[in-house]
Amino acid sequence: MLMSGVQVFWSVRYQVPIDEHRKDCNIMDFQAVIGIEVHAQLNTKSKFFCGCSTQFAAEPNTNVCPVCLGFPGSLPVLNKKAIDYTIKTCLALDCEIPEQSRFARKNYYYPDLPKAYQISQYELPIGRNGRIEIEVNGRKKVIRIHRIHIEEDAGKLVHEAGGGSFVDYNRGGTPLMEIVSEADISSSEEAVAYLTNLRSILQYIGVCEGNMEKGEMRCEPNISVMPVGSDTWGTKAELKNLNSFKAVSRGIDYEISRQIELIEDGGAVVQETRRWDDATQTTQTMRIKEQENDYRYFPDPDLVPVEIDEKWLDELRASITELPAHRKKRFIEELELPEYDAGVLTGAKELADYFEAVLSEFNDPKQVSNWIMTELMGQLNEKSLAIGECKITAVDFAELLELIKKGTINARIGKDIFKEMFETGKSAKSIIEEKDLVQVSDEGELEGIIEDVISANEGPVEDFRNGKGKAIGFLVGQVMKKTGGKANPQVVNRILKQKIEMNREV
Repeated sequence: MLMSGVQVFWSVRYQVPIDEHRKDCNIMDFQAVIGIEVHAQLNTKSKFFCGCSTQFAAEPNTNVCPVCLGFPGSLPVLNKKAIDYTIKTCLALDCEIPEQSRFARKNYYYPDLPKAYQISQYELPIGRNGRIEIEVNGRKKVIRIHRIHIEEDAGKLVHEAGGGSFVDYNRGGTPLMEIVSEADISSSEEAVAYLTNLRSILQYIGVCEGNMEKGEMRCEPNISVMPVGSDTWGTKAELKNLNSFKAVSRGIDYEISRQIELIEDGGAVVQETRRWDDATQTTQTMRIKEQENDYRYFPDPDLVPVEIDEKWLDELRASITELPAHRKKRFIEELELPEYDAGVLTGAKELADYFEAVLSEFNDPKQVSNWIMTELMGQLNEKSLAIGECKITAVDFAELLELIKKGTINARIGKDIFKEMFETGKSAKSIIEEKDLVQVSDEGELEGIIEDVISANEGPVEDFRNGKGKAIGFLVGQVMKKTGGKANPQVVNRILKQKIEMNREV
């Protein structure tokens, strides 16, 4: 169902990398045509057609029952919450939602599919014709959504290093939403921007956590290339189950180059499913790509069609909170944040919520933004933690900023205190009291230290007198060093300048 129409807004040209043995190759310019299928695991507590738990990392084959194991005589019972979440996604992505949606059986045999068919949707999906706007290098572009449907996940094959394979059916029957884009994507950068925006929207409306390491969001780009200016698409290859944006970016770039080189060498691209090998940074053939008729779709006789009325749509529409694009616009217009700051802060709902919680206690948007983007995100990234795992409450964060504003501590000490708050969850005040970190602003206390620094650093003092303004920074640093970082830098700066300028005998 991918690549059903074309709307290339602007193309990206690729040139074939020239290997040493291919220097005489006739290089052509190509453009990439990319559509992406995304499988998003819905955030339900139970599976799609039974009451088994969707708990991650449970002991193999413990969250199973006759229904999700496909035992003869077992019948599916639809999980309404999964339908709710899919409809909410369709609404958030501006999709057309029909009055009726129907389930189908997608038939194929694989060891992790016990029924030998997957309950999915075919001719009547829940949503069609949606859209997501992306921005890459300052240029905005709309990526159209071809369709959104819902289906059950398969189990998981586990291959042991010493030989032998096993099947864990815990994941079988978990509700998945498949979001299929049109082939409007022209580069790996656009693909990552599209996926980033999509994941953010799913997280905002609460339907999918989007944790790719846990397999909650899996991406399958379909990639083809054609000469620039051509209106005939090349043969596509699908990259299967990519579970990181880095893999998406590298896999797409490699596949584009592979296809171009193959065409330049006189070969032909085969429609197939390939996998990304992170160890070799290459794509590898998995199997020849199936056609739709190979799956022998037909309506599932055990499930009645889903009737979607306006009342149901209105209820779900009312449950959708502010989406990331609207929140970003509000942060720019109402809080007067730079576009970059607003984009970073609204990229994840939890981060944006945290920012606004701190802001409600300390009303300085730019100051709060700076500290969150540098100190907080720096600590989270360094320790590979999510914002929900941060031990610093919004109230404590705001208190720290207030103490810096009042001059109780300076910003440099504040950063050290922040790190300890992050590690321990203690408040700023308690850390200041424990370590006697109150900022020294008393001029009488500072003057003696400043005079010692001036006496010991005649060179920098003379440099400052001769117009080298940067020399004062060195002198301030020396005072800070002698006071263990507790001196008020503004007061130190002022006294230093006064003493150097007004009393050259000092």
